[in-house]
Formats: sequence, structure tokens, C-alpha cells
Amino acid sequence: MADEDLSGLRIDKGAGGHRPARQRKRAVWLLLAGCAVVLAALAAKGVFTPRVEVETATVSQVYPSQTFTLLNASGYVVAQRKSAVAAKATGRLVWLGVEEGSRVRAGEVIARLESEDVAATRAQVAANLVNTRATLAQAEAELKDATLAFNRNKELVSQGVVAQADLDTSEARYRKARAGLDGAAAAINASKAALQGADVAVGYTLIRAPFDAVVLTKDADVGDIVTPIGAAVNAKAAVVTLADMGSLQVEADVSESNLEKVRKGQPCEIQLDALPETRFSGTVHTIVPTADRSKATVLVKVRFDNLDNRILPEMSARVAFLQRGVKPDEKTPRTAVNPAALVKRNNKDVIYLVKGDQVKETPVTVGARIGDFIEILAGAKAGDKVVLKPLERLKDGTRIKTAEK
Repeated sequence: MADEDLSGLRIDKGAGGHRPARQRKRAVWLLLAGCAVVLAALAAKGVFTPRVEVETATVSQVYPSQTFTLLNASGYVVAQRKSAVAAKATGRLVWLGVEEGSRVRAGEVIARLESEDVAATRAQVAANLVNTRATLAQAEAELKDATLAFNRNKELVSQGVVAQADLDTSEARYRKARAGLDGAAAAINASKAALQGADVAVGYTLIRAPFDAVVLTKDADVGDIVTPIGAAVNAKAAVVTLADMGSLQVEADVSESNLEKVRKGQPCEIQLDALPETRFSGTVHTIVPTADRSKATVLVKVRFDNLDNRILPEMSARVAFLQRGVKPDEKTPRTAVNPAALVKRNNKDVIYLVKGDQVKETPVTVGARIGDFIEILAGAKAGDKVVLKPLERLKDGTRIKTAEK
């Protein structure tokens, strides 16, 4: 009975306790085949191929004017008419009607000083003028009466009606009245001059714009003491600083050795660091007839042919002095690349675009040469990174690494 129980616990090896040898071999082959497929895929992607070291460049925007540029110089935008506006009188600033960026017209009142004292003086002078005019009217009436009396006495003396003494008295009175009239007229002129002086004194308390301009800086605030000398403690000499935006020019330093390439009236192209995507046409306005011995340069002033309200004083600028003017079709930038990036593959011009750590072989359509660059009409855009001097072994999808510089 016990033997029967133990026989029930035995494992039958022939019923599946171990896989047959054929099945084991099949599994091994499947595993090897899978590994081979993975390795082939990795090899196709170049995982086991050493990365090619290359130099790169960037497709950029190039202006055709670079082909006929004689000289480049740097400088700054400078307003040729600029003024630190101050008062001619000393006083406390009681009103300021502008701020930075305000546009003003010539003669416009932009600030006002306290004026109670000069206004009172003007009122007194104006009253004196009224008084002298009344005195003049009185002198005119007196002269009229004295003239009538004098003429009447002359007639009566000739008739023997009045004595000569009466005629002499009337004549003296006539002369005195005439002198009084002249004095009253002179007093009026003096009062008018005094009133004009008082008006000037009142005008000194009104600060006006000297020309059409834009306010660059505000140098004083309401409550500050403003004086034309500016030497007093806490006193301000200027209220605002103005610039005529229509007088903006670029002042560039040109080396003495290159001065022969610059002439008055020469066409130029101006690029501002603040507006890198825009080129402004300009003309040489003047060559300042003196040199800076410390820098061995000569100052050249270039005016804008068309001013833009985005142009501001003190902006950094670069000036290209051109051999000729820019034609209308040459004002648009062109997409261009270093010629060393172009190669022939199957009689086609191609470049190798950098995509991550690989390259993509890309056919392109090339145009004319622009200076040191070749125009790209199709196939690439500005900002694309390309391989310089691509080797024959460089293919589509080749893994690369950038050369250390």
C-alpha cells in the first residue's frame, strides 16, 4: 500500500520535464537572428562607424552692396543741432510742460520760472506809461491854448489894443507849453522803453524751445533753482536738453590711410546695431578738415537720405562707403553661403546640412557670386548650419563631430 502511494509521486521525465533538443536549437537561432537584426540596424545608423570631424558654417543674409564696398567704418548717430535749454534769469522753476520724448515747436513755452517780482515791476511801468500819456494830453491842451492866446495878442498889438508886455507874456507861455509837450512826448518814449524792458524781464521767466526738436533729457524739476551760471549750490543750469531729429547724421572715424577712398557726396549704406535687419542709404555730407593725431583718423559726417523715426541720437552705426549707388533690385538681402560648403554630387550642387550629430545631403540651386559668398536660390535658408569642405566619404546620414577650434 505504501509502495503504491510512493509511485504516485514520481515525475515522468518523458512527459515534458525537459524540452527536446530541436526546440532548444530553434530558440537559440531565433535569438541570434534577433541580435543580428538589431546589430544591422545599428550599423546602418552608423553607431559602430567613427564620427567624421568637420568644420561648419552658417547660411546667412548677404547684401549685394558688399561687392562694391570700398571701405567700412564705425561711428555714432549724432544730432547736429542740440541744445541744453536754460533760463537767462535766476529763479525757482514753477512749471515744466515737457518730459523725455516730448516734441516741441520753435518758440513754444516749455517751462516757467517764478515771476511775481518782475510782473509787479511791469505793472508799475505800465501805470507810469498811462500817466505820461495823460501828461502828454495835458501838454497838448496847454500848447493849443497858449498858441491861440499868442496869435490873438500879436493881432491886437498890431492894432494898438494891447501892450507889448502882454504879447511877450503870451509868447513866453506859448514857448513853455511847447517845451512841456516835447518833454511829455520824451517821457512817453522813456515809459515805452521801460515797459519793453519789463516785458523782456518777464520773458526771461518763460523758457522757450529754440527750434523744432525732441526732448532728450529733463535736467531740472519743479521747485529747483535755475540759474544761467549754475555755480550755486543745488542750482541747475539747464532745464531740458533738446535735439533736432531732422539733423541726425552719422559721425564715423576713417583712418588717414583710407581717406583717399572717401569723397564728399559719395553714396553710403548705414547699418545700425539697434536695427540690424535694415540698411539705410546715406551720402557723405562733409569731411572734417582736421585729423585726430592720437587715433590717426579723420571725422567723416554721413547724412541719411531718408530719416526714420526709429533712428535715435548716440546709436552705434557702421558705414559702408560705396563705389556707386545701390540699385533698387540690390536693396534686398540674398541668401548666401561660403563657396567651400558646395560640392558636386552626380552633376548637382549639394550642401550637407547639419542635423543634430548627422548630416543631410541637400541639393541646392546656386546664383551669382556676392563678394566672398555664393547666392543660394533654393534648397537652404538663412540660419542653416552646413559643413565646410565636405569629404568624399561624407554621405547622407553620416555621423559628425564639430572640429575643435
